[in-house]
Amino acid sequence: QVQLVESGGGVVQAGGSLRLSCAASGRTFSNYAMGWFRQAPGKGREFVAVISGNGGSTRYADSVNGRFTISRDNAKNTVALQMNSLKPEDTAVYYCAATGYGRSWSRYIHEYEYNYWGQGTQVTVSS
Repeated sequence: QVQLVESGGGVVQAGGSLRLSCAASGRTFSNYAMGWFRQAPGKGREFVAVISGNGGSTRYADSVNGRFTISRDNAKNTVALQMNSLKPEDTAVYYCAATGYGRSWSRYIHEYEYNYWGQGTQVTVSS
């Protein structure tokens, strides 16, 4: 069982930056790929970024590529999402997610591929 707790959301002006963090429980953190998803009001949840278990491979949604960076610290059981050049359309609830044990590659971009979810943290970008 993996428990995830996000932090770092808030309100920021367009063009600004925020850093989201996700703390995970468990002793085998590196055996899970970790992803970030987001859900804007009235829309479905969408993939943002994923990082492999060893941190060596990442993948991003086209809408955030070049602006967001995902990283992880396996010694601290944490994953982060650095968000730069934020736009109003980035406004959403952001969720941290973990795949199943042993599924540690960075190819997982669909909700159904993730077994564990955090409670979400609100990011609001004002224009």
